[in-house]
Amino acid sequence: MTEDIDFYASLAVDAGSPVVELGVGTGRIAVPTALAGVHVIGVDRSAGMLDVCREAAERAGVAGLLDLREGDLRDPPVTERVRLVTCPFRAYLHLTTDTDRLRALRAARHLLLRGGRLVFDIFEPSNEDVESTHARWLEREPGIFERADWDLRTRTLTLSLRSGDDASTMALAWLSPPEWRTLLEQAGFRIEAHYGWFDRRPWSGGEDSVWVAVRPDE
Repeated sequence: MTEDIDFYASLAVDAGSPVVELGVGTGRIAVPTALAGVHVIGVDRSAGMLDVCREAAERAGVAGLLDLREGDLRDPPVTERVRLVTCPFRAYLHLTTDTDRLRALRAARHLLLRGGRLVFDIFEPSNEDVESTHARWLEREPGIFERADWDLRTRTLTLSLRSGDDASTMALAWLSPPEWRTLLEQAGFRIEAHYGWFDRRPWSGGEDSVWVAVRPDE
């Protein structure tokens, strides 16, 4: 996944330092954002991910522009107020209940200055995607295999990865775009844009959604 990097980095440049990235992971987006001169407060619940991110920032020479903090999407350890909060690469899908989703969205809103933006991306799978991938091991990259086990009743995905002797499993849960819109409005946001991809094309019913939500001037 590379198409989202310039999208998020350009938003950060426009917003100015600092920005908050929730689910910063390995720094795939945070490091290029720092290379663009923006200070990033990166939050992730995985200490191992943060170690990888820190090493990537050091290799790129931008360690001083990344402030990495271990914490949860629902209660990020951030006291600063910023003009931009991002949650890239579908990280909100790790939340499996509306209670947790609302808590996370309200927490993100709390970090924003008035007029500040929350930007994130999610997906809702198509029937074709489910049928073509369900319960099958697929080689996504050389030596890296992925298996998707879909449960349409509960709208959850169990995603398994393996490479050699290493293996990992995670659970994701999806909602429809109208349900996300409702949650954002309940959390106190105004929807500024709903894109279908990172080139800012309008959403027209596809699997991917990119949301830009604003904390209104109150």
